[in-house]
Amino acid sequence: MPSRLLPIRVPSLAKPTALRKESKHFLQEEFAKHMASNTGKKLIQIDVSSDTVCPWCFVGKKNLEKAMEQTMDKFDFEVRWHPFFLNPDAPKEGVKKSDFYKTKFGPVQFERATARMREMFRGLGFEYDMSGLTGNTMDSHRLITLAGHQGYDKQNALVDELFVSYFCQGKYIGDRQVLMDAARKVGIEGAEELLLDPSKGVDEVKEELNKYSSGISGVPHFVINGKYQLSGGQPPNIFMRAFETAAKDAAE
Repeated sequence: MPSRLLPIRVPSLAKPTALRKESKHFLQEEFAKHMASNTGKKLIQIDVSSDTVCPWCFVGKKNLEKAMEQTMDKFDFEVRWHPFFLNPDAPKEGVKKSDFYKTKFGPVQFERATARMREMFRGLGFEYDMSGLTGNTMDSHRLITLAGHQGYDKQNALVDELFVSYFCQGKYIGDRQVLMDAARKVGIEGAEELLLDPSKGVDEVKEELNKYSSGISGVPHFVINGKYQLSGGQPPNIFMRAFETAAKDAAE
């Protein structure tokens, strides 16, 4: 996992278009900037490309949150989640996790990877559960995208709920009821209507995928203040260094 900060150019993040100014996302961003200016703290905006069946994305999220907790006296944060598909051809009906990954990676690599993830999850205070089903993640990304329109805090809470359900409780996040339960827990409106229509929100997910994730090959992938990128489940100190670099750059 690389620890070097890489400056990149992301025009769609750095310079919102007129169309984007009319969106709820733009209004949320402007409100966040206003609140940050009122608190005297610098605003750190973080765009995360992630898949809901990626264990390293869970690890990266928890390490990111540790870094945010340790620097909240200096920075305000806005975290935005974007879709990525590790297994775009995975079946909608779901298959047994262990069978799917043994076929994909081979039994030896599967056992090694599972042992490694159990160790990583225990270090974060969670138990890694390989029971249950895995499959297509489009519905979970449709729901996450919907949540983003209702507030990034809600979206972040939903992502956490889905990760815990899938990785620690053996629940299948391709199951409509599991998704609706998660949405209900964090207060997402319109989830049932969205999930009952398999075509609703698909185009928006694809647009998000093309806009934020088309140029990357793996997840989690973090873009900080539209300029610096990190990949993988980086430790908290790497995120903290990235925050400082991004804040310094913004002040110049």
